Amino acid sequence: MYFMFKKRDNIKEVEEGKYLAPKFDKNGLIPVITADFLNGGILMHGYMNEEALIKTIETKEAHYWSRSRKKLWRKGQVSGFIQKVKEIRIDDDQDSVWLLVDIGDGSSCHVGYRSCFYRSIPLGKIKNEKEIEMEFKEKEKKFDPKKIYKNEKNPTKL
Repeated sequence: MYFMFKKRDNIKEVEEGKYLAPKFDKNGLIPVITADFLNGGILMHGYMNEEALIKTIETKEAHYWSRSRKKLWRKGQVSGFIQKVKEIRIDDDQDSVWLLVDIGDGSSCHVGYRSCFYRSIPLGKIKNEKEIEMEFKEKEKKFDPKKIYKNEKNPTKL
């Protein structure tokens, strides 16, 4: 670990101070919501470890910690859909990050959609909890994952 950030020793400083003092969980991770800087649409949710956060700040390109692959990854390294960071925000108690990024006409979802949040869950009375049918909000994929990722292992785990 780098231990480059300010020590968290004062609640007032953490909540209202000017120094970055992120709180990583017991696994050394902090959750990240990534949104399109043009329209605010949520593109994905991920995690960063200390190294990923530092690399994101320094390179202005989003880096994450892949829990499934157990390694650092620069978003778009394989697909070419680099997330160019326009702004980084941190929440009030500094335990969650919000990235505003530019992906151009690209995608943030390994399934091929622009956003990882491409389906909507219906609201109202649940008739059968084992078969809640979702609505696709994005109708077309931005790319074919088989062509882009070829021999890369799918990160989704059952």
